[in-house]
Amino acid sequence: MPPMRTIRVAEVLAAVSLTTDVAAGMSLEKGLRTCTAATRLARLAGGDDRQVRVVFETALLRSIGCTSYAPELAALFGDDVALQAVLKRVDFADEAVVDGLTADFKRWAGAAAPELARTFVEVFPHVGVQAMRNGCETSRDLGPRLGVLPESVAALEDVYERWDGRGIPEGRCGADLSPAARTVHVAEQAVLAGAVGGLAGAVAEVRRRSGGHLDPALAEVFLAAPEAVLAAPDSADAVAAVLEAEPLPHATVPVESVPQLSAVLARIVDMKSPWLLGHSEHVADLAEGAGRAAGLDAGTLRDLRSAALLHDLGRVVIPAGIWDRPGRLTTAETERVRMHTYWTHRILQRVPALATIAPIASAHHERADGGGYHRGDPVRELPLTARIVAAADLFAALTEPRAHRPAYPLPEAARILVRDADEGGADKEACALVLAATGMSAPRRPLPDGLTDREVQVLRLAARGLTSRQVGAELSISPRTVDHHLTHIYDKTGRRTRAGIALYAMEHSLLR
Repeated sequence: MPPMRTIRVAEVLAAVSLTTDVAAGMSLEKGLRTCTAATRLARLAGGDDRQVRVVFETALLRSIGCTSYAPELAALFGDDVALQAVLKRVDFADEAVVDGLTADFKRWAGAAAPELARTFVEVFPHVGVQAMRNGCETSRDLGPRLGVLPESVAALEDVYERWDGRGIPEGRCGADLSPAARTVHVAEQAVLAGAVGGLAGAVAEVRRRSGGHLDPALAEVFLAAPEAVLAAPDSADAVAAVLEAEPLPHATVPVESVPQLSAVLARIVDMKSPWLLGHSEHVADLAEGAGRAAGLDAGTLRDLRSAALLHDLGRVVIPAGIWDRPGRLTTAETERVRMHTYWTHRILQRVPALATIAPIASAHHERADGGGYHRGDPVRELPLTARIVAAADLFAALTEPRAHRPAYPLPEAARILVRDADEGGADKEACALVLAATGMSAPRRPLPDGLTDREVQVLRLAARGLTSRQVGAELSISPRTVDHHLTHIYDKTGRRTRAGIALYAMEHSLLR
């Protein structure tokens, strides 16, 4: 019997880190560099193997909830990605730094920067708490699905807290904060400052924040040996350096688990916009059904499903306000949208466990006539799996509502798909396979956790960010009745935020 093929979980965690870096306006490898630095710092501080692993996992998943409040932040500040980059660096205890917010906002808001800075100061004490509570519920939901330790999941709730208690969302302080989170705080600020000012800049920033943002004892460990913490890794590749830094024994899973792990990444992406919730798994279901209709073998089907789940990774780089725009995009916004396939390919090709599916996942906007993006390859030159993902993505999008239109009924969506293929868009063979997959009907499954049909209707709309008044208008019921249903939904699902019920809805396929 041949040995079971496995992959290292750290490879998928590295993919999460790369994805959430760009979603939070950071350089592509910031999280990976923070991970290697935090792991070294944990060892210098005397951590045992389990404690070091918790730090390792926490550093890679530090921003796992970064898309959970993106639509709300975009509505307030225009660019949720740029705003999150500010939040990574701002020190709320330093008045001079807070005064510099206007300059930070000018980088993307131009003349609107002073007004946005005032809005930030006014609303962030409330909005920031809500954002982090959504992020915390997201990390509690998704972290265990990645196979990380319970202590790592708990530490993710403290990533925006501070040693002095001036953090969010709960204002916890001192030794009440997770040791892993405190270690990551020091490493992250050292990495961010070091990227600008070198070793001297990192030392100065950690010293400045010690006792305020940062645990003074851990800051002293860093300041005693900054070169050891920030030294260039043996490998020039940041992903390889993280894999080298992982504590023993290395966590592994069977290669057959890749689609389940990929689904976690897909949900992070789909949280970017209320209009995208459940889209990636919808595409994956269609693509897998089409692959079965084509007679693909089990290994190819596994890669096809993973590629379909991850085809939109690059969406996280684009501000949520663009995806949520009900009107026509500007030329500049369209160009930004076109970049999402590039980022999908770039992230996936960096990770050994996912590199082989990068060309499949990133080709979903190529066309038969060669007029697509990002490579402009005619689809006949692409493997069947890539052509299936592209057709499944188009059909799924047509049957889902978007900010600028309602969902098309299935027969009309099928006609549009066929017409697109006839006009040189999607591949005709792949379209036929996807449409064949839609004919695979199954008996209706019972609703989870005792939810009623009406509660599912309310949940779908609330997950997309509608207020109780808006949900009531949509369903022709009173806002008070909506609130009554929401109370039952929260009690039955165990969730307490919009992000929480959105993840629940995706997990249980309630959005279609």
